[in-house]
Amino acid sequence: MTSRNTRIASRRLALGAGLSALALGMAMPAHAQDAQTKDKKDDSTQEIVVTAQFRQQNLQDTPLAITAVNANMLAARNETDLSQVAAQAPNVQLTQMGGAFGSSMAAYIRGIGQYDFNPAYEPGVGIYVDDVYYATLTGNVLDLLDLDRVEVLRGPQGTLTGRNSIGGAIKLFSKKPNAENSGSIEAAYGSRQRMDLRASMNVKLTDSLFARVAGVYKHQDGYVNQIDYGCAHPGTTITHNYIDFNGDPQSVSTTLNPLPSTPANCVVGKLGEKNYAGVRASVRYNPSDNFDWIVTGDYTYEKRLNAAGVITADNTATSDGIDFTCGRFCTYANWYLPAGGQAPAAYYMPNTTKFTGWGVSSNMDITLADNVTLKSITAYREYEEIFGTDDDYTPDPFIGGAGYNDLNFHFFSQELRLNAKLGDLADLTLGGYYSDQKSVYFTRQDIRYISPTAYLQFQGNDPIKANSKAVFGTVILHPTPAMNITGGIRYTKEHKDYTFVRKTFSGGVLNDLFGVGLLDGSQAVYNGSRWDYRVSVDYRFNPQVLAYATISTGFKGGGVTARPFTKNQAINGTFNPETLTAYEVGLKNDLFDHRMRLNLAAFYNDYKNIQLPLADCSVLDGLPVGTDPFPCAAIGNAGDGKMYGFEAEFSATPVDGLDIDASLSYIDGEWKKIGQTVGQSIQMSDPIVSPSWRGSFGIQYKAYLGGNAGSITPRFDLAYTGKQSLGRLTPFSSLDFNPAYAIGNARITWKNEDEDLSVSFEVQNLFDHYYLLPIRFAALYAFAGTTYSNVGKPREFAISVRKEF
Repeated sequence: MTSRNTRIASRRLALGAGLSALALGMAMPAHAQDAQTKDKKDDSTQEIVVTAQFRQQNLQDTPLAITAVNANMLAARNETDLSQVAAQAPNVQLTQMGGAFGSSMAAYIRGIGQYDFNPAYEPGVGIYVDDVYYATLTGNVLDLLDLDRVEVLRGPQGTLTGRNSIGGAIKLFSKKPNAENSGSIEAAYGSRQRMDLRASMNVKLTDSLFARVAGVYKHQDGYVNQIDYGCAHPGTTITHNYIDFNGDPQSVSTTLNPLPSTPANCVVGKLGEKNYAGVRASVRYNPSDNFDWIVTGDYTYEKRLNAAGVITADNTATSDGIDFTCGRFCTYANWYLPAGGQAPAAYYMPNTTKFTGWGVSSNMDITLADNVTLKSITAYREYEEIFGTDDDYTPDPFIGGAGYNDLNFHFFSQELRLNAKLGDLADLTLGGYYSDQKSVYFTRQDIRYISPTAYLQFQGNDPIKANSKAVFGTVILHPTPAMNITGGIRYTKEHKDYTFVRKTFSGGVLNDLFGVGLLDGSQAVYNGSRWDYRVSVDYRFNPQVLAYATISTGFKGGGVTARPFTKNQAINGTFNPETLTAYEVGLKNDLFDHRMRLNLAAFYNDYKNIQLPLADCSVLDGLPVGTDPFPCAAIGNAGDGKMYGFEAEFSATPVDGLDIDASLSYIDGEWKKIGQTVGQSIQMSDPIVSPSWRGSFGIQYKAYLGGNAGSITPRFDLAYTGKQSLGRLTPFSSLDFNPAYAIGNARITWKNEDEDLSVSFEVQNLFDHYYLLPIRFAALYAFAGTTYSNVGKPREFAISVRKEF
């Protein structure tokens, strides 16, 4: 996560529109065919067929930096949702969001990505399920339900996959229905009343028709106590002295009492809860080798208390000197506001997140002639998410800020690919892509921290429409048996429009406080296009060693400012794509009769037109720089920079039964330019990306117990994250950093002789390390004096039983 993006996250709250290694993946990376990822019984690293370049290739023959994990390794590491996969992936960071971001995940690869859920902004890492693109961050904390594998492609995928894959792509591939009758069921019980249930079933309906269904349910209590301050400290009086808009000194006071329905122990809820259910069903029609058609439907439901956040800085400066810091695993945030302004009575914002989503897709492969195939991927998705925010994370009514958010999303996409093999000379792919999406973002914002007597309260109901069209082609030339030359090109055309609705809470005309009222009915429009290319040369020195060099480009789509304060900021706040030209060299090695694999990559990124938060909207409002009287929460193309680094992935089986995997990655860089309108919150001397270092180590040993006793496999994993910049609390303060930390997990698994029954005991966060996730919500520090962060889970235990049949 770059330090600049941490600061972007901070601004989301402020201006309220309130936002090994996978190294065994070297042994089993990327886009593999379903028959290729079976658990192999020999002692060599697996030979995996991948289709990252739209055709079947051995992973070690593919000139890309790819990491993946199959279903067996996901189980061995106890990884059950997508955010956990990054722990072993070099230069990858997946962070479950919370607070103002709802059920979403910030995805960054090689320092490039996106944190903001708002559909006005595009992801920087493409996420795909069975080749279907997920267009928003909302709802992308995906459960790893009945998966064949997860793949991570690092570096821009501008000519290879869907949209907005400037940093890279993360792909999930579910298990395909096949011609066997089989199934599995698994149950887990653990700390904080954890209960996981998973089941899957595969059925052969006819000789050419197969079906598969899988389901999951997960529940676990939270680990941060939400405490009613008025209950825990009854009779506390809060006083604020301030200067009003006329320049006169004023003072306001109130007494905090227990809120309605507060229990006797003062604990209102436990944040960080899990409550998730999902189901996926697929039907596959495969009458011959020339035709294969899979239709899949899925449904997801999630309703839980909000993320586990705690105050990490409190400078509220009340006249009474009250500190609202509660502790390592507790908070006084209350999602409650007293009567004031348009709110004639006190009310709650929800402290819960509710997500309901479903989708259907069709994936069809047709052989048109010898060496000519057509692939069609059609998909439709929709979801609704409702969540509330407590922007200041305190019970103080004078610095309060809260939001109610209801986001509806609809998405359709169609992709066609034509593959042809031109003898021994070349392989060719031609394709086209189209997507159309519409969101409606209903929100009710109550912002009281600007002044104790000036409430900014409005209701929005904003429609956002977007579409993308693209054509692309890739050719792989084979001038010699040992050399390949790959060239790819893609043309993308995009449109987006955002209509702003600003009303009173009752739906009436909004006054023009800070210019917000005049926004009502305004529309911002973005239109843009972009050419991307990729050129790669790879050479195999011998069966064990492949070297490659690649130049590729990618982009993150342009858009409009989602949170303007004035009509001019909305209309003039359109920004262009940020772009990347990446240079990469790599070496892929299979050594010692395939008992050891070592993959290396080094890269240099030329990063331009970076989309940054603006501190000064003067230009957008038609004024000289530095003279704008209105607040600013706009995004603009305000920076250029460079980044460089290396990645190493290692896996080995030195003796029978012993598997070791590890990864190490480094990234650094610097700003080349930062626009004047960004202000001092980002400075030229700041790191453009952090943390610099990441690493992981995993080891397991499978010991056969003899006779009919089966086997036992202990495993240990360690994931290291280096010191990470969190930005500045104020534009002129020094940089803050999240300290480096390492998280260890352990697991021991017994399997019976037939390996269809297993029992596992696991410990996550083995050393009970206390750590904060690398997103700090600090935008209100200048107003309310508070910041808050999400806390990592404490040590927890679980036991699970799995039966296959």
